[in-house]
Amino acid sequence: MSKYFSKEKWKYLWYTLSHPMDGFYWIRRKDKGSVPIAILLVVLFSVSFSLNRYLASFVVNDINPLSVDAFTELLGVLLLYTLLCVGNWSVTCLMNGEGRLKDIAIAIGYGMLPMVLTYLPATIISQAVASDEEAFYFMLIGISVAYSFILILIGIMQVHNYTLGKTILTLLITLIAVFIIIFLMLLLLDLLGQVYTFFYSIYTELLFRA
Repeated sequence: MSKYFSKEKWKYLWYTLSHPMDGFYWIRRKDKGSVPIAILLVVLFSVSFSLNRYLASFVVNDINPLSVDAFTELLGVLLLYTLLCVGNWSVTCLMNGEGRLKDIAIAIGYGMLPMVLTYLPATIISQAVASDEEAFYFMLIGISVAYSFILILIGIMQVHNYTLGKTILTLLITLIAVFIIIFLMLLLLDLLGQVYTFFYSIYTELLFRA
């Protein structure tokens, strides 16, 4: 496990943040990335996002803190992350993509680093923001989200060796694939529920007759 969290892996994470074109290129070609670090970044993003929703000043946040469930949001973020990885992998397999599932997971996870670094400071800054200064807060959040999107875009482009246009196209198709996967999962859950109800009714009927 230590090799996945080695000093070199962490150094390369920061290198990728400042040199995304080279960083993601060598993640695919030389196995420079780390899936556990990528997953850790996703978890840290979820935690910082929930803390922001819970602790941000009322000037920039109109969410009831009592409605924030960090554990449920963590499960939701991890599920969405998994669906995006699987969805992109399934799409790019049909479109001559060179990236493996682990490369996609690293690209998306590493791409969340700007938001991980920004949400907690933004939450602290929100406590000192006046009612006419919230634009600074939202600009900070907006820049981090935009930079994360750019990193993910470059990461997917580099690991699959795509052009920018083909990368954007595959990301759009990936979103469609995610909706299809969610639909099939809901359909499967409904089918399993019906099967359970059927056998449970037979069981109760047998008990009644006995």
